[in-house]
Amino acid sequence: MIGRKLALSITLLLGGFFNPVPAEAQQAANVARIGFLAVDRAASPHMAEAFLQSLRDLGYVEGRNVVIEYRDAEGKLERLPALAAELVALKVDVIVAGGTPQALAAKQATRTVPIVFAAAGDPITSRLVASLARPDGNITGLSALSPELVGKCLENLKQVVPGVSRVAVLWQPGAYPEGTEKDMLKGAEVAARALGVRLQFVEARGPADFERAFSDMTRARASALTVLPSTMFIVERRRLVDLAAKNRLPAVYAYRDFVYAGGLMAYGADLVDMFRRAATYVDRILKGAKPGDLPVEQPTKFELIINLKAAKTLGLTIPPPVLARADQVIEK
Repeated sequence: MIGRKLALSITLLLGGFFNPVPAEAQQAANVARIGFLAVDRAASPHMAEAFLQSLRDLGYVEGRNVVIEYRDAEGKLERLPALAAELVALKVDVIVAGGTPQALAAKQATRTVPIVFAAAGDPITSRLVASLARPDGNITGLSALSPELVGKCLENLKQVVPGVSRVAVLWQPGAYPEGTEKDMLKGAEVAARALGVRLQFVEARGPADFERAFSDMTRARASALTVLPSTMFIVERRRLVDLAAKNRLPAVYAYRDFVYAGGLMAYGADLVDMFRRAATYVDRILKGAKPGDLPVEQPTKFELIINLKAAKTLGLTIPPPVLARADQVIEK
């Protein structure tokens, strides 16, 4: 009897040795699956690349130990909920959502799959998280908005445009929760009073409002423009930049993409750096951390980018102190 058991044990052992688990199956078990939800990936490829490069630096190699499932709304925000649901159905290990619209769509799609937002506007008033220190739930990440952002944009604009007295403020109602919108508009008014300039608030709910908005600015004799943060504005940035140039309005934006599209200047959080940081959140979650235990980061690195070609077209000379502060100067 003992001999039979011993023979059976040896047979099973040798069978396992000569018929091991296929290497493909072992590898698949160790491959992380990341969902990447974008509004318009082609419009800002450097964001996704910054995230991927940071993943590589952390030891992740696409096709070897990580698979990225991309879902791109191609500028159509209404597609985000369905795309987020697709990622959940694929059973990804974590979803990376660039901004507030993507994060809200992902949160609506799942309460269990971890979500990391790379550059959300105001995650508290957007009801993405309960608090910055302890988000709770299945979502965390980085916030791109800073209370002093609008004021700093106006300050830079006044230094670049001599004698500016009236500045148009282009904003999109509904781009952020009501509380965030009020804070941004109030912050603009407070900064304007301190700088001695008057503001003209101009609404644009969609691209169809752009022509009318710039006509309003012209009629009000605005001599400069600041564009408040909005996902829709980023998607439509080339048209906005062209309209600002057509109406000879020196403009400051919150994102570098506007300057790359030909705009005069931008001041805001370094979004490329934030997408890099988002990869560290993903890494920690894949290693067992719970999203709700990871505090939301607020922006600490801001960038000033200036387009000298745009300045020349507008007949402006950028003061040397402003150029010295710039993180990037575009000359062509």
